[in-house]
Amino acid sequence: MPELPEVETVRRTLMQLVKGKTFAEIEVRWPKMIKRPDDVLQFQDALKGQTIQEIGRRGKFLMFSLDHYVLVSHLRMEGKYSLYDSGEEPGKHTHVIFHFTDGTHLRYDDVRKFGTMHLFEKGTEQQDLPLSQLGPEPFTEDFSEEYLAGRLSRTNRMIKVALLDQRLVTGLGNIYVDEALFRARIHPEKPAKELSIEEIQQLRSSIIETLNEAVEQGGSTIRSYLNSQGEIGMFQLKLFVYGKKNEPCKICGTPIAKKVTGGRGTHFCPHCQTLTPGISADV
Repeated sequence: MPELPEVETVRRTLMQLVKGKTFAEIEVRWPKMIKRPDDVLQFQDALKGQTIQEIGRRGKFLMFSLDHYVLVSHLRMEGKYSLYDSGEEPGKHTHVIFHFTDGTHLRYDDVRKFGTMHLFEKGTEQQDLPLSQLGPEPFTEDFSEEYLAGRLSRTNRMIKVALLDQRLVTGLGNIYVDEALFRARIHPEKPAKELSIEEIQQLRSSIIETLNEAVEQGGSTIRSYLNSQGEIGMFQLKLFVYGKKNEPCKICGTPIAKKVTGGRGTHFCPHCQTLTPGISADV
């Protein structure tokens, strides 16, 4: 699933491609993708004549700011937006087509059909799901050491599980949680409430540092992620642990371990990330 860096890369690319374009017609080939409003015809009629003023992001969600509405889009596992000239035939995985008045069209392709779209009247998009319960953005002042320490002190969950909760901090997924925990030298199964102030400080810094570097590299190309111009991300070349099972740790040389934590495949270094200082982790 694309995480914050990948979605931010898509947002920046779409800004270059479609900002200022006006919808002429919307073709919905898979109605189940439209979650709000319930009536797909209402969704299509509302968008006609609307111009894309801005494209924002909230966590892993894209936010198309229009004249009177905000279209909230989640790519889920394999959703992709691509801009095409008129006359080019859509593929079998194209489920929504936004036709513009200039003859171009924006396609939403999704092999698994898991993507979602919600349409809100402008100014109301934060008041209801899917955005209303999201935690702070990692790059904002709201994601402070005090905030993180307060939230983690109230949960018995393992730190890996806690960080995947979008209500705690939004935008993090499996890849960047594993990477941030490695950089912070914290074992993914350590109870969140047992982290020291020093560990929380290092974790917050590692989250921000990891995400910033990933955004600069255009995200990580894992499986089929591409940005809206068909370009791959390059941060996977800088990954320390994710997808590196049995490869030597870049810091100490110990083979990277993988186990299931909270139902998710989790990569870590048994030597650099221990549950008890001085004792290698049980893998």
